[in-house]
Amino acid sequence: MSGHSKWHNRIHRKSRQDAKRGALFSKMGKEILIAARAGGGDPVANQRLRLAIDKAREAGVPADNIRRAIERGAGGGEGAAFEELTYEGYGPGGAAVLIEVQTDNRNRTSGDIRHVFSRNAGNLGEAGCVAWIFEKKGLLVIEREGSGLTEEAVLEMALDAGAEDVRSDEESFAVITAPDDFEAVRQQLAERGAKFALAELTMEPKSTVQLDGKDAEQMARLVELLEDHDDVSAVYTNHTTEDAGVSA
Repeated sequence: MSGHSKWHNRIHRKSRQDAKRGALFSKMGKEILIAARAGGGDPVANQRLRLAIDKAREAGVPADNIRRAIERGAGGGEGAAFEELTYEGYGPGGAAVLIEVQTDNRNRTSGDIRHVFSRNAGNLGEAGCVAWIFEKKGLLVIEREGSGLTEEAVLEMALDAGAEDVRSDEESFAVITAPDDFEAVRQQLAERGAKFALAELTMEPKSTVQLDGKDAEQMARLVELLEDHDDVSAVYTNHTTEDAGVSA
């Protein structure tokens, strides 16, 4: 096990977003709708839909809301209005920023995101400018407290299940998987008693940029404003901070 913690700020941001329940429910409903539109309404056969439903249930989205979103998406109606887009740019200190968006108005969203960048020491770039820095991975975070698991136990069962790597710090273990192996690894770890603080498909940076002082503060503000936008589904960066040792 090795490496700095690269997931704690995601958990912290998730907790902050959970507090904004109305906006969170809307975003989760949109993801369920789009997932059902893209892969059908059966979560057994549609991994993306299954993951979206699990996240919605964890956040307390009512079952009726989930059902209606699946029906609208699988029915090919409302969901057809949404586009899935990716924006790329640079934040303070030259850190890479990758943004995933679900929108029914491309022009509005593009203008909003450009405005957020320009007001927070960043620059919206062209397609491909930073995407090469990131690679898609599965991420499963297990908190140490209350798990009863040792590093050796997590490492053994994760690698047995087909994980690529396991990283640890004082608070938690992070199991990294290939995207195609994510669901199988998650199921096997859950069957062996693991409970996850975070379970998602994410974009991991291949290299990082350390930010300190004002740059770090401005980057935190940039990420927060982007994530609070109604059309933004995920924000990834390759920055690290000396005090936390984390990348977004």
